[in-house]
Amino acid sequence: MKKTVNVSQTYPRLTVYSEENYRGRSRIYRGNTGLRNLDNILGGVESLRFFSTSSNATLVVFTRPNFQGGFRVFRGNTNLRDLDDLIRGDDVESLISTNQRLTLAEIRAIRRDRSLPSGYNLV
Repeated sequence: MKKTVNVSQTYPRLTVYSEENYRGRSRIYRGNTGLRNLDNILGGVESLRFFSTSSNATLVVFTRPNFQGGFRVFRGNTNLRDLDDLIRGDDVESLISTNQRLTLAEIRAIRRDRSLPSGYNLV
């Protein structure tokens, strides 16, 4: 007899806010997640909190939708109170939140292929 186990992935936990400084409406995402277009969430995401119990946790923010354009990598817990002008003067338009340590080569492959590895939730 096989036993089915449902696993609830708690971390990382990404909370996005509709206004700067963690204000306004919010939405929480758990587990490995890719947010394809921040303008389509809460009418636009302006700040975020990224939390994980893993030191390998990675948050990658991109200047264009669909994980395109320039990017910036954060390791471990990260709070960003304003996503405007965050990457060399450009706003954040998409992001990846994961408990894994993504290498620069892996991030560039995601950007090139416009797709996430298996096991990610795509929003």
